[in-house]
Amino acid sequence: MIRKLNNQDHAKVFSFLKEEPSFNLFIIGDIEAFGYETEFQQIWGEFDEKLNLISVMLRFHDSYLVYAKEAFDVEGYARLLPVEGPVQLSGKSEVVEKFETQSFIQLGEKKKMYFAECRSKSHAKDPDSRPVHLADFEDVDRIMELRSRIKEFVITPSRRDILVQAMKSKTGRTYYIEENGQMISAAGTAAENSISAMIVGVCTHPEHRNKGLASETLIALMEDLMEIEKKTLCLFYDNPAAGSIYHRLGFKDIGKWTMYR
Repeated sequence: MIRKLNNQDHAKVFSFLKEEPSFNLFIIGDIEAFGYETEFQQIWGEFDEKLNLISVMLRFHDSYLVYAKEAFDVEGYARLLPVEGPVQLSGKSEVVEKFETQSFIQLGEKKKMYFAECRSKSHAKDPDSRPVHLADFEDVDRIMELRSRIKEFVITPSRRDILVQAMKSKTGRTYYIEENGQMISAAGTAAENSISAMIVGVCTHPEHRNKGLASETLIALMEDLMEIEKKTLCLFYDNPAAGSIYHRLGFKDIGKWTMYR
């Protein structure tokens, strides 16, 4: 049985999600920040015959996240997705790839990545590194302009609104390096919650690559979140070169993540 979840389900939902907290970072963060009843967010859950929660799907704006630990009602969730694609869907690869069997939905372009987690930082900040700044609302357009230069990034109409909303709700932040007033490297977080955060938007302007700027930005971010706020950090990547940078900084692979965009 799949039904919409509400505040009365909260204890059961979090007990279920915290069995794999890193993989459920986005869902945990969004529920902590926005709850169960908002215009832009909905959460559904599937229960077995003993009323145990066995799977969850969250809608955040036009994106969907699904999590399950065992067999679940793929078709039932697929019936809740938009009838007009492409559908933006994300989650553990072994979970969301099951939706490829549902011919009546149109999934977005598939991207499969490694999922990595960091519990202890392995690099200290270089005293000779460039200043790293924490972005504010006035920097939003500069962040979007930098991201638009990165061919691997998909910039949808809702991305700016999501970035602003993350800043307002304190579920996301962006650190950056600038030169002559231009933002040239950045790294941010999303789905920040009481125990963890997801690293997103790691990028460097094409004309300023191979200078270690992304690492400098990440190290500053990691110092604040891990050493001061004691949070676990997660990220996904598909580029082996990027993976080697993250591994040097203390990240370890724990699985794979698939996105349809």
